[in-house]
Amino acid sequence: MHKKIIYKSVLILTLVLSCSCNKYLTLYPQDGTTRQAYWQNKEQLQAAIIGIYSSLIQGTPSTSNKASSSPQMAESLFIWGELRADNVAAGNNATADEVNILDENILSTNVYTNWSSLYRTINYCNNFLKYAPDVLSLDATLTQVQLNSYMAEAYGIRALMYLYLVKTFGDVPLKLTPTATDNDLSLLPKTPQKDVITQIFADLKAAEATASRTYGSQASDKGRITLYTIYAMEADTYLWTYDYANCIAACDKIINSGNFGLIAGNSNFFNTMYANGNCNESIFEFQYDGSTTQDNPFYGLTGGAPSAQLVAQPNVTGDLFQLDPINDKNVDIRAAINVNYNLGAIWKYIGTPNSSAQLTATTTFRHWIVYRYAEILMMKAEACAWIGGRGAEAIQIVQQIKQRANFIYIQGASMDVPSDPTDALAVTNYILDEKDREFLYEGKRWYDLLRNAKRNFPNNISILTNAIAAVIPSAYQQTTLAKFRDINALYMPIPNSDILLDPNLVQNPFYK
Repeated sequence: MHKKIIYKSVLILTLVLSCSCNKYLTLYPQDGTTRQAYWQNKEQLQAAIIGIYSSLIQGTPSTSNKASSSPQMAESLFIWGELRADNVAAGNNATADEVNILDENILSTNVYTNWSSLYRTINYCNNFLKYAPDVLSLDATLTQVQLNSYMAEAYGIRALMYLYLVKTFGDVPLKLTPTATDNDLSLLPKTPQKDVITQIFADLKAAEATASRTYGSQASDKGRITLYTIYAMEADTYLWTYDYANCIAACDKIINSGNFGLIAGNSNFFNTMYANGNCNESIFEFQYDGSTTQDNPFYGLTGGAPSAQLVAQPNVTGDLFQLDPINDKNVDIRAAINVNYNLGAIWKYIGTPNSSAQLTATTTFRHWIVYRYAEILMMKAEACAWIGGRGAEAIQIVQQIKQRANFIYIQGASMDVPSDPTDALAVTNYILDEKDREFLYEGKRWYDLLRNAKRNFPNNISILTNAIAAVIPSAYQQTTLAKFRDINALYMPIPNSDILLDPNLVQNPFYK
């Protein structure tokens, strides 16, 4: 996506969807804007689609002062997926809101309860889905196939936004119509999580019917919603709802396509996967490539080590990555990619391969990886663990990931292969340990712990509490572990600002 195209698209969408920030779930133009003049031809549809993708990376990157800002989307996804888990610690410049999340002392006024970036993108998708079909009768050069492909992208992105919201907040407002004028503004109650998930599946099935397999270039295929992104979201949602057979079926559609594979676990791994991005293993990434008008937020969050806001937990390197006691050159390739041992820095977004040099605030263009092939394999493994007779297959998949990474195996360590492949819980814990290493700091860890903790809740809550017990400050340990007996405590509070603006919106019961 070229810088000028994205800037123009954002400008157009700002005119069509210009926002007022003093009302609940706004992002709508003043009455009298030229909506009818905008939705006229296929070029405008293309600009609108690019604008939707642009909205994924809009916003101000993280700074040490969050009092008057809302987080950029990738920043929120990182915070939501990592800070409540066991791999991140407060750096010297951590904000009070970040420390409170790390300490499980979350208030509805915390800036990271702000969901506005996701609802902004949802509203862009709602506008597109409502008005784009009208263009077919206005522009004879627009084909049904082109329109259907664009519609699939909008359905897919809307589904992705709602999937993140239900994973993070549980019950959330479900809005499927555009907020385009004052007359469209409505006060919404929360919708039960199960009903939001039903809508996610409906959007994904609508997208699956017409989504493109390719857009003709590697960057476009990784930076836009393809049919394979839809399959990945379906697999993710099925796993979230414990529908293991359908999860495996969705994963197999990607695996059997032959279009993806694990990249080589050699000295080029860091560059190929993270520094350059859009590799063969990638399925969908937010595109921070240096040609856009927006830097990613990770320099502010994890840069400037040792004076960063967030750093690696000190026990990450010792617990997750074993050291070869005989040959110190023999290492798991993921260890140095994720953590700079000397600085304790979270390295994959702000570091350079085989060097202690950091990127700068104006050269931080690492992508945010939403899905990659390794995760598809691991989702299939987790589903196989809970289907009778497929535990050994799950272990084999994990071994494939370990082998690619040059995992250092020391007999007797906690990472030993489960002795009984029919023990679903033991196999699941084995999978979760490897997912922790493979997707470290990619916004997955909390959701993996949460999904497994709420299976047959509260019987499996120890999966979560055992993971975080070692990193929660001693002053908060007893209260934290006790409150996680309430399933509502596993979700974030609804933003206080929206509660005040919408009398129909009820706070998550745990935070009342």
